[in-house]
This record gives sequence, C-alpha cells and structure tokens, in this order.
Amino acid sequence: QVQLVESGGGLVQAGGSLILACTLTGRPFNDYDIGWFRQAPGKEREFVAAVRRSGAGTLYAEFAKGRFILSNDNAKRSVFLQMISLKPEDTAVYYCAATDRQLDYWLLGSPPQYDYWGQGTQVTVAS
Repeated sequence: QVQLVESGGGLVQAGGSLILACTLTGRPFNDYDIGWFRQAPGKEREFVAAVRRSGAGTLYAEFAKGRFILSNDNAKRSVFLQMISLKPEDTAVYYCAATDRQLDYWLLGSPPQYDYWGQGTQVTVAS
C-alpha cells in the first residue's frame, strides 16, 4: 500500500522560503507521478505542481511558475517543492498525492486522478 508523508511546512514571513518534502513508501517510487495541491480555509483544493515518474517532466500552476520549483531524489524516494518569495495568499495546507495512471499532461492538475494522498502540511505566510 502506498503511503505519502509530507514535511517541511511552517510559519514564514512574506518574502521568505520553504522546502516541502513528500516521501513515498510501500511501492516503487518510480511507478508514480507526484502532484502537490493546496487548500486554504473556505476554498477548494487547487493544483500547485506535478512531476512525472522518474522526473520525466513537470507541470506548474500559473501562480507557481517562477516561485516554486520541483525536484526529486530517487534514493530518498522523495519529491521536494521549493517555494520562494512566499506571499500571504500562499497560506494553505499543502498535500502531496500520487498516481500510477497513465495521464495526459493536462490531467496532472486534476485531484480525482490521484489515488493516494498524504496528510498535509500547514504553510502559513505572515504579512
């Protein structure tokens, strides 16, 4: 059974940075595309970024381009989301998710396409 664990959230001042980590266990890491999503209070869950299995490509939401960077470490079975120039509107619970479906690129941003989810990590950006 796939398990995902996020870490790295916390409180940061506007303009600061954080690195979130998502570690996958239970199945081969390279069998899965990994997505990051976030959900702020009273809002729907929204796509942040995704990386194809084996690092074959990435997709970013418009708001994430230029500020958020994905990387992965196969040895650590982890995907990292580096976030810089953080804004108060980035405040949310950040979730990572995994799918082994064969998805077209545009579906990587769709939460129902992911079968496994982590518990989330809180990111709070103070103004």
